[in-house]
Amino acid sequence: MLYALLCYNDEATVWAWDKTQDAEVMARLGVVRDRLEKAGKMGPSLRLLPTTAATTFRKSDPPLVVDGPYAETKEQLLGFYILDVADLEEALQVAHDLGEANPGGAYEIRPLAVYNAGAPVDPAAASAAR
Repeated sequence: MLYALLCYNDEATVWAWDKTQDAEVMARLGVVRDRLEKAGKMGPSLRLLPTTAATTFRKSDPPLVVDGPYAETKEQLLGFYILDVADLEEALQVAHDLGEANPGGAYEIRPLAVYNAGAPVDPAAASAAR
């Protein structure tokens, strides 16, 4: 089953790390990522740039484009992993392993339904995730 593992943290803290601190955290995360890649369970993982680089498109009439993130929050979405694991329990174990490597923050685990343009979404997979 595919899961998105969404990584939240206080971006002011994370982006304040010096190069050494950042490299140490990324190296610890890399150990977990490498293990999962070797097991065929890791898909793409992405680190998002700060919300100060974001642009938000608000669906209003007329539409509005604004600088910055959509919402003010204490923690921001800083990146995500795509996992191909057996079930939620295995996804939780990955979150636990990554959490031990990365100080602070939280991980949101969300089942994915694959959508490819021109191909139908598998309703059974979406229902099984609920």
